[in-house]
Amino acid sequence: QVQLVESGGGFVQAGGSLRLSCAASRRTFSIDAMGWFRRRPGKEREFVAACRWTGVCTHYADSVKGRFTISRDIAKATMYLQMNSLRPEDTAVYYCAVPVPAYSDVYYYRQEKYSYWGQGTQVTVSS
Repeated sequence: QVQLVESGGGFVQAGGSLRLSCAASRRTFSIDAMGWFRRRPGKEREFVAACRWTGVCTHYADSVKGRFTISRDIAKATMYLQMNSLRPEDTAVYYCAVPVPAYSDVYYYRQEKYSYWGQGTQVTVSS
């Protein structure tokens, strides 16, 4: 079992920034990677970004490329999602998730590949 605790959501004006955190209860050596998803109002949950605990992070949704960045603190078993240049359309509940049994460089964007999910954190961007 892996428990994920998210934090960092809130209210921000368009153009602003927020940093989301996702802390895992299990040490990172037993977790392959972590992903971020979001559910916008009236929409289905969608992929945002994902990354292994080591190496370069390159898996980002087109809608957030160049604005969102993943970083990691292995010692704290915490992954961060830095969100810059926020837009009203980024308003959503954001979720972190852990893939089981292993991260896929091909199917990293598929929700069914992730078995453990955080509770979600609300991000609201005003225009």
